[in-house]
Amino acid sequence: MSRTSKPRPARIDLRTVDRRERLRPRASREPYWQPLATGQYLGFRPSAANGLGTWLARFYDLDTGRKPNKTLGDFGNLPPARRFDAAKREAEEWFRHLARGGSEDELTVREACERYAKTHPDAAKRFPRYVYNDPIASVKLRRLREQHVRDWRNRLEELPAKVTRTKKGAPVTRKRAAATVNRDMVALRAALNAALARGEVETALAWRKALQPTSGADGRRDQYLDKEQRQALLSKLGPDIHAFCRGLCLLPVRPGALASLTTGDFDARTHTLLVRLDKANSQRRILLPLETANILAEQSKGKLPRAPLFARADGKAWDKDSWKRPIKDAALAANLPASVTAYTLRHSTITDLVVGGLDLLTVAQISGTSVRMIEKHYGHLRGDRAAAALASLAF
Repeated sequence: MSRTSKPRPARIDLRTVDRRERLRPRASREPYWQPLATGQYLGFRPSAANGLGTWLARFYDLDTGRKPNKTLGDFGNLPPARRFDAAKREAEEWFRHLARGGSEDELTVREACERYAKTHPDAAKRFPRYVYNDPIASVKLRRLREQHVRDWRNRLEELPAKVTRTKKGAPVTRKRAAATVNRDMVALRAALNAALARGEVETALAWRKALQPTSGADGRRDQYLDKEQRQALLSKLGPDIHAFCRGLCLLPVRPGALASLTTGDFDARTHTLLVRLDKANSQRRILLPLETANILAEQSKGKLPRAPLFARADGKAWDKDSWKRPIKDAALAANLPASVTAYTLRHSTITDLVVGGLDLLTVAQISGTSVRMIEKHYGHLRGDRAAAALASLAF
């Protein structure tokens, strides 16, 4: 068959129930096809076990010669007389999707998330907790509706947030804050947007409104520790967690990104650090000052390249469940607010960089975020510098 010739499947009129009931299953399982338009066919495969039969669609691409098929289902929830029209509508929707360059893949929400997670480590950690075991995971992308997404969001909001563990290992939880929900929704929204960009779904209507962040939930970061307070906190920490938190005081990276660093990520010769895994802007290199480079060189001494650069006493990498309790205990021992967390140290470090006059673009680049986010949360700190600059204009 040439590239421009048309397929010639057996044709038949599938519109009436009586005609479909007279059809017999074929040994080859080839459906009976009815043309709807040039290169577009609606098919019906009768059931060998006196079932409802299965509806299918076939699209013939004149440019490539490809003939993708799609199983539409049995439409058993409808009266027999309405199944043809329902199958025809769904087939035509798929034809329009393909004609606009849409993907032939029929992915579920889970499969879309798995594709996104391959290149986004933070999302890869969140999806198993909030998506893969949820009913939304099995929903086909092209069948995804706003109610599916809203129901998922409601279940997420009702899920308790784990704060820490007791000394006996029992989890301590609290009601999930709106800011936490906003952060947890980011990964799913990004995965669905990526699927839209790849042509695996036609529209973002299902999640555009349902996954909008709660406004006002993420206000300015107000928990700040000055250098003296940070030193007080470090003095109350054990040797292994001390090294990890000192790293947070020297580098404006996310705690998870710092925990994922290996000895091989630090180049003592060039004084550079490769941040491979991060929520955003991964694979970035940071040129370190000599003092910080010397500290990391000491931290990496005697370790294999794949060993954690900041390891726990047992040699394992840090994670949020292992660093929360020691930091909380040290904050209390140092008479600091109980709300101090690992992120407090990152915020304090970024604050010092901004107040110190480093331009916001550079702050954003080394901290792994956008200029917009730095401006949103730290731009107000430049007020004094702006006032001083304006004052210099007076004569």
